Amino acid sequence: MLLSVAFGIGVLLALAGSTAAHGCVAPHHLVSKLLHQLEDSVKRDEPPNPSILLAMNLAGATDSSARQWLLQQIQKEAVTKAQKDMTSGQVALYVLALLSSCQNPQQVHALGHTVDLLSILQQKTDEEMASLETEGVPITTLYSVSLDALALCLAGAGGYRGPSVMLAKQVLSPESDISVDTRAVAALALTCTYSHVDLQDEQDLLWEALSTVTNEFLDEQEKGNGMIGNIYSMGLALQALGATSKFYAPRDWDCTQAFSVVYKHDYRLPMAIAQVLPALVGKSYLEAAHVDCDAIAGMSPSLQLFLSPKLGTAGVHRGMAAAAQSPPDPVGTTLLHCAPWHCAGCPPCPSPLPAASITVHYSVINKLRGKHFSYTISVQVPRGSTLLRVLQEAAAKEPNKFSFKTEQTSWGPMVVSIHGLAASSADRTYWQFLSGQDALQEGVGTYKPHMGEHIQAVFSTY
Repeated sequence: MLLSVAFGIGVLLALAGSTAAHGCVAPHHLVSKLLHQLEDSVKRDEPPNPSILLAMNLAGATDSSARQWLLQQIQKEAVTKAQKDMTSGQVALYVLALLSSCQNPQQVHALGHTVDLLSILQQKTDEEMASLETEGVPITTLYSVSLDALALCLAGAGGYRGPSVMLAKQVLSPESDISVDTRAVAALALTCTYSHVDLQDEQDLLWEALSTVTNEFLDEQEKGNGMIGNIYSMGLALQALGATSKFYAPRDWDCTQAFSVVYKHDYRLPMAIAQVLPALVGKSYLEAAHVDCDAIAGMSPSLQLFLSPKLGTAGVHRGMAAAAQSPPDPVGTTLLHCAPWHCAGCPPCPSPLPAASITVHYSVINKLRGKHFSYTISVQVPRGSTLLRVLQEAAAKEPNKFSFKTEQTSWGPMVVSIHGLAASSADRTYWQFLSGQDALQEGVGTYKPHMGEHIQAVFSTY
């Protein structure tokens, strides 16, 4: 298969030449498996996920037909939706995906139009900062602001130092309760900023924040026998620790222990794979702007001029030059595995055998806004069903109590309304799902309840 060719030539050489100081990289077969899963997750009837394109590029799989389609769709989405329909963090991910594809984010061409994605990102970042100054919170989240600072810094644009200083202060504040994911992306952004600032006070602040975050991660790993946060935050945490060793030196990182936790988990969610895959090949988002652009077919000289003075190249994907010489694989001709997004000619995926049923108890609870309510129902679903199936069965049985709405996100479907009560970013409310007293670490589209489990959806604040 085409992806196998790209992986075999490009990724193995990238692994052999990895600049990661920690020396931990995943086995060939695991990286190959995850790359195939990413390719198979790309569906033509769903919005493109820039995190998947970014991960493919960092892993060296730049000659996949799915990757080519993703790039084209991301360019179209940037032109049509970036200004009005994307948050700052979403625009930042588009910038990172384009940088890693050797595309100029200041001149994104599609559908006969051109947009300057960096200007849009700068505008949205400024709006986040204005909200922080007046309201004490960003328009979206600190995670988005971290992505903003990272993308602006890697692109050589202005406007990232202010957000970076704010993130450093947030990290060091004893009142802050910041998630592992946010701290990890913030660490990557602060590392980029640290390499560009020359004011001693700023350098000292960034160093202190980076030392704090990375040492906290190492402490969490020791206490959790390798786990940092939860299994879905491990990808970003590993990226951060792999890229920031000088900030926790002379302390050592037992990367083997952390990687062993990842190896034991069967990653299925494309977004989770996209975050962990760069770390498994010794890379991080910090290298999104340091690809070998000569090795990516079809890059114009103007893009070389854009990337070279500002960003440089690290030569980490030189092996892809040979892979790029292989003739393009027509969609649906030689990809013999079943793939839901490919066209006619691909073998159909086999239908699953009927599964035994399980009973799941489901409650919806609101004690926060408006008229309070609490309803419980028991439903039967096939064993192995996702939580989304449970919600659908409950809504079918008693729609006046358990009706719900979802929105598609890069992590899968997110429940935004239950029983007519909608979550609101303005009120900072959301529907939290729990099993017993423990918050679920997976979304409704991936979590699989077990026999007799009691799932609660509780209207909450963040």
